[in-house]
Amino acid sequence: MSFTYIQKLPTPDEIREEFPLPSDLAAKKAERDREIADVFKGKSDKFVVIVGPCSADNEDAVCDYVSRLAGVRDRVEDRLILIPRIYTNKPRTTGEGYKGITSQPDPEGKTDFHAGLVAMRHMQIRAIRESGLTAADEMLYPDNWGYVADILSYVAIGARSVEDQHHRMTASGFDVPAGMKNPTSGDLTVTLNSVYAAQIPHDFSYRGYEVKTNGNPLAHVVLRGASNKHGQTIPNYHYEDLQLLKKLYDEREIVNPACVVDANHSNSGKQFKEQIRIVKEVLHSRKHNEDIRDMVKGVMIESYIEEGNQKIGGGIYGKSITDACLGWPDTERLLLEMAELV
Repeated sequence: MSFTYIQKLPTPDEIREEFPLPSDLAAKKAERDREIADVFKGKSDKFVVIVGPCSADNEDAVCDYVSRLAGVRDRVEDRLILIPRIYTNKPRTTGEGYKGITSQPDPEGKTDFHAGLVAMRHMQIRAIRESGLTAADEMLYPDNWGYVADILSYVAIGARSVEDQHHRMTASGFDVPAGMKNPTSGDLTVTLNSVYAAQIPHDFSYRGYEVKTNGNPLAHVVLRGASNKHGQTIPNYHYEDLQLLKKLYDEREIVNPACVVDANHSNSGKQFKEQIRIVKEVLHSRKHNEDIRDMVKGVMIESYIEEGNQKIGGGIYGKSITDACLGWPDTERLLLEMAELV
């Protein structure tokens, strides 16, 4: 056989029973979920900022970073909702490289999904306890949703996953916002089909069960830029891109039409410093056009304690081992400026 079975993993119920979210933190999450949902439903004019490391590779550094965000939260909470990126599964274009703490708890060690699930929950719960902030993650593997359903307040569906039926149907069962990224081709029709699919009910097979979902009215578009056939990046955060998305939304029966702009990836050409300019341009577009203001609910920013990135084993505390990130001084300055601009 081509498959070698290494170990049987605990079920989501088993891992959540072993590492439960304490009731006081569950109440904090419910409060945060309502606050975030109100933004996507148009009941709140606060602006969502999903910000943090490209990948959550080190518990101490990640929790340190999230606690710094909490300090800024106290100064901007009347205008911004800060959602830390604690991304524990890392998609890899070629399938090679570090795939995140859930599968590889030690970036320099071996793959161990059981230990990774434990490390992931321990880090996420610690971050909530120390900061009061509940996090965002990317759903790389739909079957893993049960492991994180009680701790996440936002979920992204990646550019290489958004066309997959299983991802779309699983997202239709979330009770938190699902950001459907445009595919690497940039095709907005595909993206909007994904949003529609996530918003309607489905019956399907999931983890050995026949299941039914109610649909997720908080599913929305994430603009992350695209690539052409030559591999050149094509941004899609400009004013005209936002106007086009608004027009396409108006042509479809999609509730709560919303957009989050990813300031990195193909929008910045992975030039991490460009995120500062891109965020400010998005905020300017919102000020210039009321329809765009109503539609664009937030941004995504890749940021860590130290700017740039390093190779695995580089040993610099709080520096990304995957994509390059803004450093903390630039991040703090940008967040404070955003609170004045939204």
